[in-house]
Amino acid sequence: MIRVLIAGLGNMGLSHALAHHRHGASEIVALVNRSGEVGHPELAGYPVFNDYAVALEKTSPDLVVIATYSDSHADYAVAAMHAGAHVFVEKPLATTVADARRVVACAQETQKKLVVGYILRHHPSWVRLIEEARALGGPYVFRMNLNQQSSGAEWETHKALMETTAPIVDCGVHYVDVWCQITDAKPVKVNGMGLRLSNEIAPDMYNYGQFQVIFEDGSVGWYEAGWGPMMSETAFFVKDVVSPAGSVSIVEGNKGASADVDGHTKVGGLLVHRPEGDTNIDLPGEPGHQELCDAEQAYVLRAITENLDLSRHMQDAVSSLAICIAADESVRTGHPVSLKEPSS
Repeated sequence: MIRVLIAGLGNMGLSHALAHHRHGASEIVALVNRSGEVGHPELAGYPVFNDYAVALEKTSPDLVVIATYSDSHADYAVAAMHAGAHVFVEKPLATTVADARRVVACAQETQKKLVVGYILRHHPSWVRLIEEARALGGPYVFRMNLNQQSSGAEWETHKALMETTAPIVDCGVHYVDVWCQITDAKPVKVNGMGLRLSNEIAPDMYNYGQFQVIFEDGSVGWYEAGWGPMMSETAFFVKDVVSPAGSVSIVEGNKGASADVDGHTKVGGLLVHRPEGDTNIDLPGEPGHQELCDAEQAYVLRAITENLDLSRHMQDAVSSLAICIAADESVRTGHPVSLKEPSS
């Protein structure tokens, strides 16, 4: 039985806690929440702390699941590994590339498993999209976005997230990670632009951004993300991969509103286009948000018990974050950012 400490009980943390609560190989030893309270009936009865360091010291877990705000991820992960625990940490791994590398170095030094919350890696339809794109061969054009017309509680969550992380970083790492799995080429240059569309966020933050990436093999990528009540519901979910041999596109996914969390991972169907003809791939019965979190945490448990090699996983986590951090830097400076030399 793997003893698990869950830190953070927001949308993702709650789902991860439920995954371990329902998994036969897990034993939740404590939950950490700023309020020190847990409202979900299935989680009633577990010890609850409002101080992460105290919980870590008193419970001595085998695995720590970190789903707090982004600026605490690196320090929480390092503290957990130094305390003898394996780590699952929600994306982004850190808020700087230097911190991300520090976490990976700690995992290597302590020989603890480090899994980053790239939920699309556990979605069979996204795995199929990656397979179909790789079969076409590069170089590639990646065209992806996820804009969310948020209001009420969703807008409050987005504003809280933007206290530390821009949308193109928070959401972008998911899709850039997909790019990294399709092309093995290293990124060369990133150019970004963004705009503050609300007086409800800090003057130095922007709630709309987009960026372009050039890779060593000639592949190019475009990603766009915007949050807030002003965002358009038109063309808010574009997922295309184009190559000289054809293209792969999500054509059926996300039929709901842009703020629908379940819709963000839906594929529904793929259109594989080649000059000689098109192939439609129907992908029914896709997992929902909780099922994906269940699969993600089951993978973490398997990584521990089967001693899976996570070297490429950690490398991709740093690479995807480096691209998105460079995009944020480009937005703020107004200049392209070179990734030919190691970022810091």
